[in-house]
Amino acid sequence: MNGRQFDIVLLGGGLAGGMIAAALARGRPDLSVAVVEAQPVLGGNHRWSWFESDLSPEGVDLLAPFAKTEWNGGYEVAFPGHRRTLSSPYRSLASGDFDAQLRRLLPEGAILTGHEAVTVDHAGTILDNGERIGARAVIDCRGQAKSAHLSGGWQVFLGHHLRTSTPHGVERPIIMDVTIEQVGIADPGAYRFVYVLPLSPDELFIEDTYYADSPVLDRDLLTRRIEAYCASHGWAGELLGSETGVLPVITGGDFAAYQAERRVEGVARAGALAGFTHPLTSYTMPFAVETALAIAREADLPADRMAAMLEARAQQHWRDTGFYRLLGKMLFGAADPARRWRIFEHFYRLPQGLIERFYAARSTPLDKARILMGKPPVPVTRALGALLQKGTPMNGQEAV
Repeated sequence: MNGRQFDIVLLGGGLAGGMIAAALARGRPDLSVAVVEAQPVLGGNHRWSWFESDLSPEGVDLLAPFAKTEWNGGYEVAFPGHRRTLSSPYRSLASGDFDAQLRRLLPEGAILTGHEAVTVDHAGTILDNGERIGARAVIDCRGQAKSAHLSGGWQVFLGHHLRTSTPHGVERPIIMDVTIEQVGIADPGAYRFVYVLPLSPDELFIEDTYYADSPVLDRDLLTRRIEAYCASHGWAGELLGSETGVLPVITGGDFAAYQAERRVEGVARAGALAGFTHPLTSYTMPFAVETALAIAREADLPADRMAAMLEARAQQHWRDTGFYRLLGKMLFGAADPARRWRIFEHFYRLPQGLIERFYAARSTPLDKARILMGKPPVPVTRALGALLQKGTPMNGQEAV
């Protein structure tokens, strides 16, 4: 069945595809763009959060029209022996608001939800209803894929959106509350923390998060733990919604082999599928935004050159984030998993500027030296020695 023709077709309406569509609507309204998403809404059931310092001024402008929760009074962290308030502004965007704004930005017929791309080539895609959607360039943004070429651990979480029966009294986000029991899900070893966002005076988003060795998510168990955490703070009320996630924390691998495994000639890749994530935190917003802006600047490229441009950006991102994979190896290689939290407690004693650059994946050489100093569960010399025995160069850069 012959179908419609567009300048650019985006496969996947998650964060990466949506940000590209927004950047093109803002910077290149002359181009026709289609977003193909298998689910009935864009963005799925997610909440994306980021520090304002993660973004360039142009990135801040791109996100300005989206309805989001903003905290300009900073955020808090809490460890057994250390509490701190940092002044960095924090932001959070719910997928419902993401979907609504994209539908306002894009013209009628540009959003093709409820349809899956069955086959893909450099000139378009065939949908599950048999329609052929043609394009000058196709960009695949359909989410991170498992691969034997990448290694690491897992970030597993369950979040509850709660309307409290009385004002909860939380003034600012709590990015990490580690004053809880350090216990895993399927095994005893994990780094566990609770993440709390005060969305309004009587609404909270509470997430129980684990850096774990396995991808097991026991929803009933984590629900009970969130309920116990709420009870300990005197919070009770109505459950408005929930969110789960099992995200890979990449600590190494052969990225060139990963790219070759996923490559379709002439089809570009973006988002987590292309490797545009923070290896240790799994944050994606800053990389989705900057990639979207880069695509908007180069929107006239033919399919093969668009694919090559994004593949080269992904390779550079892999090289630039080698230090964070090194830290991930140290985290998951800790001799006593129940004490992994000490790595983060040490980190949150460092200067705020260093912490901001870390989350934005822009750490300087001095930042990296300061992060590695101190007394983590695995001494730095032992960790580096273990890495060298496995054939990893001292600079933390894996094969590319």
